[in-house]
Amino acid sequence: MTIEGPPTARRLPFERTFHGDTVTDDFAWLAAKDDPATRAFLEAENTWTDQATAHLEELRGTIFQEIRSRTQETDLSVPNHKGGFWYYTRTVEGKQYGIHCRMPARPGETDPPTGEERPGEQVLLDGNELAEGKDFFALGTFDVSPDGRWLAFSTDFAGDERFTLRVKDLTTGEVLADEIPDAFYGSAWSADGSELFYITVDEAWRPCRVWRHTIGTTEDTLVFEEPDERFWVGVELTRSEKFIVIDTQSKITSEVRVIPAHRPAAEPIVIAERRHGVEYSIEHHGHRFLILHNHEAEDFALACTSVDNPGEWVELIPHQPGTRLESVDAFVRHIVISLRRDGLTGLRVIADGSTAAYDMEFPEPLYSVGLSGNPEYETSSVRISYTSLVTPDSVYDVDLITRSMTLRKRKPVLGGYDPADYEQFREWATAPDGTRVPISIVARKGTPRDGSAPALIYGYGSYEHSIDPYFSIARLSLLDRGVVFAIAHVRGGGEMGRQWYEQGKMLAKKNTFTDFVAAAQALVRSRWTSASRLVARGGSAGGLLMGAVANLAPEAFAGVLAEVPFVDPLTTILDPSLPLTVTEWEEWGNPLDSAEVYAYMKSYSPYENVTKQAYPRILAVTSLNDTRVLYHEPAKWIARLRSVAPEGTYLLKTEMGAGHAGPSGRYDSWKEEAFNLAWILDVTGAA
Repeated sequence: MTIEGPPTARRLPFERTFHGDTVTDDFAWLAAKDDPATRAFLEAENTWTDQATAHLEELRGTIFQEIRSRTQETDLSVPNHKGGFWYYTRTVEGKQYGIHCRMPARPGETDPPTGEERPGEQVLLDGNELAEGKDFFALGTFDVSPDGRWLAFSTDFAGDERFTLRVKDLTTGEVLADEIPDAFYGSAWSADGSELFYITVDEAWRPCRVWRHTIGTTEDTLVFEEPDERFWVGVELTRSEKFIVIDTQSKITSEVRVIPAHRPAAEPIVIAERRHGVEYSIEHHGHRFLILHNHEAEDFALACTSVDNPGEWVELIPHQPGTRLESVDAFVRHIVISLRRDGLTGLRVIADGSTAAYDMEFPEPLYSVGLSGNPEYETSSVRISYTSLVTPDSVYDVDLITRSMTLRKRKPVLGGYDPADYEQFREWATAPDGTRVPISIVARKGTPRDGSAPALIYGYGSYEHSIDPYFSIARLSLLDRGVVFAIAHVRGGGEMGRQWYEQGKMLAKKNTFTDFVAAAQALVRSRWTSASRLVARGGSAGGLLMGAVANLAPEAFAGVLAEVPFVDPLTTILDPSLPLTVTEWEEWGNPLDSAEVYAYMKSYSPYENVTKQAYPRILAVTSLNDTRVLYHEPAKWIARLRSVAPEGTYLLKTEMGAGHAGPSGRYDSWKEEAFNLAWILDVTGAA
């Protein structure tokens, strides 16, 4: 089927009034997911997008083949040692999903096995078998019991993140009759593997209840329920396997409970009662609980309290402004702190009983590093992941005593990739308020610096989530065509510490947008590119950023790619019945109660602020079953853009059987990325 032009959404005026302000929303009807008119509109938009991008079909196929040809399709993750087994994941050429396996460890074996021989391999779960006949597949929980007998796993076949939890007997291969629908991410085993803790959600998709399930029965006991709608709950087993941790958190406040893993029916013990604005997390370490917290410590400090009688916090690492402590991992004789300083991630090691510490050192000026896996408590080495804009994902084992690093694997990039052919840079933009905003840049050597190069700038800027330098095989298809790639580390993220986040949320949210525009303009001033060849890209809350800058500075960009974009935030945050809304009030503010918050959000909401101006080319990509950013936000946005500024070029692409992360299979996700990259190359003139 072909259509003559872009779809025109019907206008059905719907009024809302808050704080004396009446708004008419002509496209509110698109929120009716099951209305045939909604489906027809989305399908028509997909048809129009297919037609409008038909000239890119060959390029999309070429890029897909480039991604595939550079990827080692049959591959093996570096095995992790746990309880007499090596655990790993295999991928097989032609198959969409990973195959989760284990093999027996030889006595005294410390180095992970390499090569193709895997004697005694046991397939624990084959994602390809589970996904057979399904359009979508995702794993939520994958959790082996401490004794290695049971596997708890949960599956989602729609993309709505409603998982069904099951248990597999790894000694017989039998999947038990135990079946728990509508479970959330996360689980924890009792010490003897007889009890499984899991989480369910309320009607607003808020994880709020922790249950205990007795294996082989239909007995489920409610262990904990969080009534405050601002809080989420999580559950996990400590690395020491001594405690089940129930973690309760809002955006700004924490409360943690523990249950001895050998006494799973015991009442949860509160480590510290919640105090508004105090965030903390715990890690078990011998006779103490380590507590990472922000009490009178904006960038967090480390303390401890007694396991036997939790109470007073004893300081271990004092607060150091500018060094953001992000997490703590405990091993029998060492503690490893994940931190962030000067816009870069880092790892600090402390030996048990010592106040001396050392920071791991890395050779590149821009990189990302973090702990990876590490299921064993009794160990003197840790596994870390390392990457940069030019270095493929790498796995190292680090001896915590000698400090030696052993490279276990670097992600293969086929076709003769040489990192020396590319360069990475750190630039700085100056925001309107004088704040210096870091920008990470990568380009192929020889890319001109005369303003003629095409460029892509990426941003996020919310929830203290940092977009650190990372390697991408797919990105090579841009770089090798002369495209410059940049990450704008805007406020609202966590790249420069807690203040960086605080200055980009609530009533300071506009800093996120002006930072991004400043970064785009800095690229032009530095002659990396020109506005006519620059595309902006962001997803989810980064999609809000895309919509905001399209309104704020449309002349700064040739195109905007907004993926699952949060572009109608005020309408969403005004409706507490929607998933996530109440929990989001501490991130954006509560426009129901506060006229000031209402007015501020209305002043930057992309949907509310579409005006008759010349917009860059816009591509919005969404998923029908997304429970985090509902599909109708970008659908309404595109409809309003066409209505108010009809001279522009706007496309909407909706995955009709996927969720927030888009298509689930790796080949499907490569095709999706090839679609996006071909559009970017077309808009920048690099196609």
